[in-house]
Amino acid sequence: METIKVNIEHTQAHTAKDEINALLPEILTAKKHLLAGDAAGNDFLGWVDLPDTIDTDMLTRLKADVDRLSAKSRVLVVIGIGGSYLGARMVIEALQSEFASMVRGEKPHIVYAGHTLGEDYYSQLLALLDREDYSICVISKSGTTTEPAVAFRIVKAHLENKYGREEASKRIVAITDEHRGALHDIAVQENYPMYVIPDNVGGRFSVLTPVGLLPIAMAGYDIDRMLEGARTMRNLCINDDTLEGNPALMYAAIRNCLYRKGIKVEMLVSCQPNLRYLAEWWKQLYGESEGKEHKGLLPHSLSITTDLHSMGQYMQQGERLMMETMIRVRKPNATVTIPTDAKNLDGINYLTDKSLTQINDCASEGTIQAHVDGGVPVVEITVDKIDEYTLGQLIYFFEFACGVSGYTLGVNPFDQPGVEAYKRNMFHLLGKPGF
Repeated sequence: METIKVNIEHTQAHTAKDEINALLPEILTAKKHLLAGDAAGNDFLGWVDLPDTIDTDMLTRLKADVDRLSAKSRVLVVIGIGGSYLGARMVIEALQSEFASMVRGEKPHIVYAGHTLGEDYYSQLLALLDREDYSICVISKSGTTTEPAVAFRIVKAHLENKYGREEASKRIVAITDEHRGALHDIAVQENYPMYVIPDNVGGRFSVLTPVGLLPIAMAGYDIDRMLEGARTMRNLCINDDTLEGNPALMYAAIRNCLYRKGIKVEMLVSCQPNLRYLAEWWKQLYGESEGKEHKGLLPHSLSITTDLHSMGQYMQQGERLMMETMIRVRKPNATVTIPTDAKNLDGINYLTDKSLTQINDCASEGTIQAHVDGGVPVVEITVDKIDEYTLGQLIYFFEFACGVSGYTLGVNPFDQPGVEAYKRNMFHLLGKPGF
C-alpha cells in the first residue's frame, strides 16, 4: 500500500533545501525526546505506541457493544467536545455519504452533542430524538466539563423519559477515566458499559482509543483497518531518521523552517469536501499543541475550489503571512464524467468525457501555481485514497509530526493551560461555587 508523501518543491522560493536539511539535528533531537519520554509532557505519550499496544480484549468487547446498540438504535448521540468528538467525526464524515442524513442506512446515524451550548441546537436535537430510537455514547475524562455535562444531563433525561430508567441504562455507553471522576462514578452507579480514556493520552491524541473507535465502529467502519494504517505509519515514523523517507519529520521540519522565516499562518487545504472535519481535528491538534508562550503557526483551513471564490482573493494578494498545506488524493472512490451538450450554451464541451477528478486535479495544480506565484509557499501531502487504512495513516502522521514539531518549536506540545482561562470567567459569571 502507498504511504503518505510530503512534497516541498513549492517552498523553495522561501527556504532552500540546505536550510531545511540544517534543521535535521534539531528534528532528530525532538524525535529522540518523544520516543524516550524524557521531555515536557512526557506523561501524555501513550498515543506513541498505541497502534501496536491496543488491548485486543477491549476491542472484542467494544465490537460486541457496537452490535448490541446498533440492533436497537437508528441514531447514536456522541456527547463530547474537542478531542472527545472531533477525531471520530473526522473519520466518519470522511467516509460516509455527504447526504447520509437523508439516507436510511443499515448502521445508526451519528449525531453530536456536548460541543456547543446553542439552545436551538438542543431543541432541534430533542425533536429528532422524540421520533427516533437512539442510544448515547458519552465521552469525558472528568464528567464535569461544562458543555458535555450539560448535554448529557439533557439527553439522559430525555432517554429515561422515553424508555424508562432501566432500559435507558442499557442504551448508554460511557468513555471516561478508569478510576475516578463524575462520569466514572455515574457509570458505576447506573451500571453503564464503560471504556477507558488512558491517563497517558490527551484528548486531541485520543482518536485511536475507544474515544474514536466506538463511534467510528457504530457508524459501520472498519476500525481494525484504521489501526493497521496507523501501525504502518508508526513503523515508518519510528524507524526512519531521514527527511526524505519520513514524511512526519519532513512536515515538522518545513513548518518550523518557514515559521522561523516569518510565516505565521498555516492553511490546510483540500479539494475533497469530505475532509473538512479532518481540518477541524487538525486545527485542534496543532492549535492546542503549539499555540503557547506566544509561539506557533495559527492553523486555519480552506476547501477548494469552494473557498477560492471567497478567501481566494486574500490568499492570492493579501498580506504574505501564510503557508499552504494541500492534501491531495490520488484515487477517487467513484467516477463522474462530464456529458456532452449539442448546443454547448455553457461553453464547457471542452470538458466532455473528463472526470471530475481530472478537473479537480487541474484546479489544484492551478491553485498551487497561482499561490506560489503570489508568494505563498505550498506543501503537498499526497495520499492514495480516502479509506480507513489511509485515515489511520493520516492520524498517526499528523500526531507524530505534531509532537516533533512542538518540541522543535520549544514548547510542551501536550498541555493546554490557556484553555482554562475562559472557563474560570464563565464559572464566575454563572455563579459556580468557588468562582
